[in-house]
Amino acid sequence: MVFIMNSLLFLVGGFLVFFMAAGFAMLEGGLVRSKNVTMQMTKNIALFSLASIFYYLIGYNLMYPLGTWAVEGVFSGVWGPGVLEAVGVTADAADDYSYATTGSDFFFQLMFCAATASIVSGALAERIKLWPFLAFTIVLTAVIYPIQASWKWGGGFLDAMGFLDFAGSTVVHSVGGWAALVGALILGPRIGKYNKEGRTVPIPGSNLTLATLGTFILWLGWFGFNGGSQLAMGTVGDVADVSRIFANTNTAAAGGAIAALILTQLLYKKPDLTMVLNGALAGLVSITAEPLTPSLGAATLIGAVGGVIVVFAVPFLDKLKIDDVVGAIPVHLFCGIWGTIAVVLTNGDASLGTQLYSIFVVGAFTVIASGIVWFILKAVVGIRVSEEDEIRGLDMSEMGMEAYPEFSKG
Repeated sequence: MVFIMNSLLFLVGGFLVFFMAAGFAMLEGGLVRSKNVTMQMTKNIALFSLASIFYYLIGYNLMYPLGTWAVEGVFSGVWGPGVLEAVGVTADAADDYSYATTGSDFFFQLMFCAATASIVSGALAERIKLWPFLAFTIVLTAVIYPIQASWKWGGGFLDAMGFLDFAGSTVVHSVGGWAALVGALILGPRIGKYNKEGRTVPIPGSNLTLATLGTFILWLGWFGFNGGSQLAMGTVGDVADVSRIFANTNTAAAGGAIAALILTQLLYKKPDLTMVLNGALAGLVSITAEPLTPSLGAATLIGAVGGVIVVFAVPFLDKLKIDDVVGAIPVHLFCGIWGTIAVVLTNGDASLGTQLYSIFVVGAFTVIASGIVWFILKAVVGIRVSEEDEIRGLDMSEMGMEAYPEFSKG
């Protein structure tokens, strides 16, 4: 029953995290202009499909070397596709009777890998070419994400040091944020985002209804993201902990949303829906590193701090002329760092020094590896569309079809 219940948790958690792919697509589709929506939809379904294939071919075994390290605790020696149990496997022949099926574990972990790539998609919207972006997605999901994830979740050196990251504030969210930040710096801002005087020009999204739907879908998916990361549902204690994680995850999102709602009212005299949406996501990212040990009150406050971070980080990036279309860098990178540090507030086993060191190591690796890939793609095929194509819209210039053809024709 332990084996069966653990596998069930992975499968249910996995399809909840899968639904986050729809959440990312709707959020991005709502926050980009109507002339770029088809492009974002194509990127999202393509990146998920590529992640599914290349995590199977390379990433899964790189992430979980199972003791087979080329460099002990740092680099896996296992290069090859993932392999599932035999058809009709019996209890005696299961790989790990005390854990879960390999298929459920692979399925669950794949969803985290794909989510990392989705983070990058939104930040670089409206000016990046399709195929270079998808090429970067392949490298990110097959190599970059699995290598750094092995350092914590694969039993590598960060795990041995005592680094705590329950569901991936650093391993998933900050990695996506770092990759997006490097890409945004190399790609440059959208045309017209910053005027000659250095001021930021608001570029409203096409559909805040869709963006709100996307946020609620992501909120729902996060219950699988964090709850499934308990990795066990075979005892009374495990089920109680999963329930506690669900409750803390929810209240952290609420704390982030309300903090952003109140703060934007105070700063701008009117609440900003896009900030409130990102505030909820910020709360979710902030609690992801440790959703089990906080009380409901502490989880709410941890999420609220995330909401505050987003409200100040978005204009901060604009001052630096770093153009992030959907706010992915403040939400996933800045709040991923905050959430990883916040573990020490409620978990007595956490060391601030170890948490900070791990944030630095993962960040440095991701920045260097992503930078190399982005620069190679820029030099070989180019990563940015032409000025004419960007003004025209990527739907027509890159895809040849529009998401709203009747509307855009006036």
